[in-house]
Amino acid sequence: MGKRLQTKRVFLLVALLALAFAGLGYRLVDLQVMRHEELLGKAQRSTPIPLRSHRGDILDARGNLLATSISVKTICADPSLMAGHQAEVARVIAPLLKMSEAAVYQQLFPRVLKNSKGETVTNGLHYVRLQKNVSEETWQQIKSVMTNRTLLTFGVDEKKLPKSKQTFYNNLRKSAIFAEAGQLRVYPNGALAAHVLGFASSEELKVGERFITQINGRDGIEKTLNTALSDVAGWYVTETDRRGSEMVPLRGQEAEARDGLNVVLTIDSVVQHTLESALTNAMEKYGPISASGVVIRPRTGEILAMATLPNFDPNNLNAASTNAMRNRIITDVMEPGSTFKIVTVSGALNERRVTLNDTFDCEHGAFAFAGRVLHDHEAFGTLSVRDIIVKSSNIGAAKVGIQLGADKLYDYIHDFGFGERTGISLPGERDTENYVHPVKDWSKVSIAQIPMGQGIAVTRLQMAFAMCAIANNGWLMRPMLVDRLEDRDHNVVAQYSPQRVRQVISESTARQMVEALKGVVVAGGTAVKAGLTNYTVAGKTGTAQKVEGGVYVHGKYIASFIGFFPADNPEVCIAIVLDEPSQNGYYGGLTAGPTFKQVAERVANYLNIRPDIDNGQPGKPPTAIAGATDNARPLKTIYARTITKP
Repeated sequence: MGKRLQTKRVFLLVALLALAFAGLGYRLVDLQVMRHEELLGKAQRSTPIPLRSHRGDILDARGNLLATSISVKTICADPSLMAGHQAEVARVIAPLLKMSEAAVYQQLFPRVLKNSKGETVTNGLHYVRLQKNVSEETWQQIKSVMTNRTLLTFGVDEKKLPKSKQTFYNNLRKSAIFAEAGQLRVYPNGALAAHVLGFASSEELKVGERFITQINGRDGIEKTLNTALSDVAGWYVTETDRRGSEMVPLRGQEAEARDGLNVVLTIDSVVQHTLESALTNAMEKYGPISASGVVIRPRTGEILAMATLPNFDPNNLNAASTNAMRNRIITDVMEPGSTFKIVTVSGALNERRVTLNDTFDCEHGAFAFAGRVLHDHEAFGTLSVRDIIVKSSNIGAAKVGIQLGADKLYDYIHDFGFGERTGISLPGERDTENYVHPVKDWSKVSIAQIPMGQGIAVTRLQMAFAMCAIANNGWLMRPMLVDRLEDRDHNVVAQYSPQRVRQVISESTARQMVEALKGVVVAGGTAVKAGLTNYTVAGKTGTAQKVEGGVYVHGKYIASFIGFFPADNPEVCIAIVLDEPSQNGYYGGLTAGPTFKQVAERVANYLNIRPDIDNGQPGKPPTAIAGATDNARPLKTIYARTITKP
């Protein structure tokens, strides 16, 4: 009896276990097969979710936007949700992505991928990127067509399908195509100030199975201040369902996103546009292979505009040539020609080796020295030091340089900033140390050639700031291109101030030079066409024969004019350089001078600079310019530090 009861109990236990396993098996079939599509969207997994951040903007001095980042989308697909409907999906989204149907179709199939270690990974089963940098508007259109049952029917009446199939199509419509947030660097003004702004490129960083876009500066301010501009991507780890939808209650914050800082430049968009327009006119009228210019506040070193043509559009780098992307103002060196005479004469005046009224015999245009014959553009006889500047006598400058002496001339060359970088906040500035040779390496004729701007090479920016030093009572300034850094709420994070480098010449010497330079733009001077009606201009022309392969090339010249106004109280210094003007003249006074005037007249009106001439008659009380607006930016007078002579 007991044995039979025991047997019954065993059979009962076995039956219960069999029933339990049968129930479990049915449940597994129900979950894994019958309700697979329904539960697919409810599966949870831990996923890092990127947090959006924004690269800092670049603004001009008045807050106008020069460079910014816009939100874009990367359109992605989950091939595991397609289940044979790749063709229909490709048909409706390919036109919006501006891709061929075949290209989209091929990417909508699950695939097994290998990582760098050769291991099989499953990303390709659930995650494929179809197109980057898609606008928000296009993404909304894609979502619309994917959920529009009229446009995308899949050839079935979904209402008559079982619930599991309805769930499948619901997931297909809502989750098979999705988007990730990104940013694209854009330049609203196209090529304006392109050589100052530079450009940036996008790199992708992997976060979990997803990617985030990181923008890095490659040239210009974008590169120099990349650290300040760069945003820091954030993320949080959360639970997501199989479709990637977040389970909000399970979110856990991990790292906070940080926007990049805004960079506010000293560049003024209006002045920049004025300069670029004038250079464009010069390219058309005089036919140079390039035209460059810079507009500076001589008292502070603030650069209001900097441009070189040909230029490029940073929004379309594929169309830009290497030649057009070069910022010739800081990367190219040239023999300065007669503009360099300001260094020679300034040094001689400062050392009291000459006065403006001292005279030199200019040998009627031909001067034999150290086995070489130096020439003037005219057969000058005896000229005062003042007239050597006004009429730009090579022979006169050579004799002033000889009077100054090689060692002192070399000292002033360095004091004016030649042979070293200016320190401008841009990459690629040429180091000119090898172009300013020590006296021991000079030839016998160097003491006569260098004073007139031959046998030495400079950058366009160095030459402009040497002139600014004369305009600024003898003080050489550090080029200032960045005014401040701001956060997204425009709170100032860092404020930059003008920096004095050194006092090159005394204030009294600077005043003497200004008096001499005034004569260049009036009758008898070399740049009459650079004169302004309402302002006294001080400036200097240059016409340097180009050197190629160590030989001066006949018929190829670099024409330049550097001037500032009002001469006795300078607000603006403008330097213009035309490389190989080939039509309507090639002298600096005939080509660069008129270009200077075009820029100066418009800038004076825009900045509301007070005239120092009334109707062209010196000595009368100044009157306001008709149409001028009260929008001048005040000059800064606070200096961060002074760098003494080495």
